[in-house]
Amino acid sequence: MDRYRTNSSDSDDHTPVMWLRGHPLYAAHFIVLVYVVSMLITTTMNLFGVGSLLEWLAFMSTQVLQGQVWRVLTYGLVNPPSINFVFDLLLIAWFGRDVERALGRRSFLWLYAGIYLVTPVIFTAIGFWLPMTRVGATGALALFFAFATFYPDVLMMFNLLAKWSALILVGIFTLMALNYHDWRGLISLWATGGFAYAFVRHQQGHLELPQLNFWRRQKKPQVRPEPPARPRPAAASPQPSSMAEVDALLDKIAKSGFASLTGAERARLDAARVELLKKDFGGR
Repeated sequence: MDRYRTNSSDSDDHTPVMWLRGHPLYAAHFIVLVYVVSMLITTTMNLFGVGSLLEWLAFMSTQVLQGQVWRVLTYGLVNPPSINFVFDLLLIAWFGRDVERALGRRSFLWLYAGIYLVTPVIFTAIGFWLPMTRVGATGALALFFAFATFYPDVLMMFNLLAKWSALILVGIFTLMALNYHDWRGLISLWATGGFAYAFVRHQQGHLELPQLNFWRRQKKPQVRPEPPARPRPAAASPQPSSMAEVDALLDKIAKSGFASLTGAERARLDAARVELLKKDFGGR
C-alpha cells in the first residue's frame, strides 16, 4: 500500500514511532499491542476463575449514569480470544497504518479515539430511556471505512475497489443486525462508520464543521471616516526563483558549500522551497 500514500511533510508526525530491526512501527501497531495484552489478561482471569471482575470494565449505561464513568474508557479491554478478534487486529495493523501515514500520527489518534468513544457516548444518551451495554470493541471496521474514504480506488480482493468493498460490508452487516434484531450493533456500526467517514472528509477539506454563533451578540456597524490614502510600500519579500536559478544555486552549494551563498541568493532559494511546499500540500 506504500504507493497509495499521500504526500506528507518531513515532520515527525508522519514518520513511524520507532523502528524494530529495520521494520517501522506506527501508532496503529501499538494499539494492536494493547488489544493483544487485553486478550491475554482476559484469558488468564477466566482461566483462574476471576473473570467476574471484568464486569467492572464493561460498559453499562445504568452504571455510567450512576457515576461509574470509567466504563466509557474500559469497555474495549475485555476481549476473549477468537478468530474474529484476531482478524480485527490484522485490519488495524494493515489499514490503520496507511490511514496514520496519510493523516499523521496526531490526527490518526484523534480519529481512533472518536471511533472508540462514539458508541458509549451515544449509548449513554440512549440509556436515559433504555439500558444499553457494550463489551469489547476494536473499531477495525471503521478504520477500514476511513481507509476506503482516503483511497476509494484501491483494488481489494476479487478486484473490487475499496469504496465498493466498504459499501458491501456496510450493507451485509446492516442486514445481519436487522435480521437478528441487534439494534445495539446497528447503532454502533453506523455511528463508528459515519464518524470515520466524516472525520476523513473534514481532514481532506471537503466537509466543514458547522459554526454556532447563538451566544454572540451582533455588533452594530459603525461608520468611521476613511483615512487618507497612503502609498503602499513595495513588497520586500523575494519572489520565487525559476527552476534554472534554483539549479544554479544548488550547483554552487555542491561546489563551494552553503556558506558561499549571498544573502540574496539564500532568500531566492528559501522562496523557491516555500513555493514547492505549497504545491505539494495543495496536491494532497
